[in-house]
Amino acid sequence: MSRTGPVRSALEALRTHGLAVGLFVVIAVILLRGIGSTDDASRTEQLEMLRNSLRRAIVSCYAVEGSYPESVDYIVENYGVVIDESKFRVYYDIFGSNIMPSFDVLPVGDSEVEP
Repeated sequence: MSRTGPVRSALEALRTHGLAVGLFVVIAVILLRGIGSTDDASRTEQLEMLRNSLRRAIVSCYAVEGSYPESVDYIVENYGVVIDESKFRVYYDIFGSNIMPSFDVLPVGDSEVEP
């Protein structure tokens, strides 16, 4: 049985379009992975910036006031640190007014369990 006319042209069209659709899907997957990777890198950078800002504010408070801040709220109100609470949670533990407090910043998704 030989393929002739419309059947042959339909198979050729399917192959041609199938290749184009397959190529489109591959390119779309690569682009989506790239966007996801960029978003992860941006979030990591924001996390490090917040940690550094908190550390600087804590040290500045000690240098200016002679004691470490009693809470994260005090740092936010008096030292201009901005915390996006929808993205990050700050854990802050102070031992005394003259001992550097312990703190950590975690993404909201990773901070479901309180330390």
